Amino acid sequence: MLLLALDTATPAVTVALHDGAAVIASSSQVDARRHGELLLPAVDRVLAEAGVKLDAVTGIAVGIGPGPYTGLRVGLMTAETFGLALGVPVHGLCTLDALAYAADIEKGPFVVATDARRKEVYWATYADSRTRLTEPAVDRPADIAEKVEGLLAVGAGALLYPDTFPVVHEPEHVSAAALASLAAERLAAGGELPAPRPLYLRRPDAQVPKNYKVVTPK
Repeated sequence: MLLLALDTATPAVTVALHDGAAVIASSSQVDARRHGELLLPAVDRVLAEAGVKLDAVTGIAVGIGPGPYTGLRVGLMTAETFGLALGVPVHGLCTLDALAYAADIEKGPFVVATDARRKEVYWATYADSRTRLTEPAVDRPADIAEKVEGLLAVGAGALLYPDTFPVVHEPEHVSAAALASLAAERLAAGGELPAPRPLYLRRPDAQVPKNYKVVTPK
């Protein structure tokens, strides 16, 4: 196995390479506005660090969110393109699951929360770092305060709302190293990973104006 993992569902642009036993190279940069600009150079750095060419990759793992539309599609389209070009499978993985895995919490419950903008968070609860209890959702922190009361929290979304998430555990951002390790672990155990389809959970910010007039030639 030589698994290339990447995630752009959060402000982190993160890439890693996993050989089936361990992560052999990784790169992470936090920049919410430059996903498209930073991702391919990060892939090049990771491959160079590992001393392999892209055609040596046997599979792709990509974070499917939840996340904002613009950033999330960069990673998904790149993963799909690599998969088609190389003729290798492309596996999806929930970004919140990768954050939970990186937190390495043996016994919960705990909550993972990422920034969804609009004063909202993407979130889910976990029994431990490998077991999700609830489906990913998007809500205002105040609206879920009772549901997550007393729970340890993980992620940058939790840091933004200390009234709802008073105790926050590392990491702040997702890493492709954790995503790759979790994907490799599940694949080795014979598990099925989600299809590489985006978890948007809400409509895109950009929409056609209501009073938009269509102009067609006569």
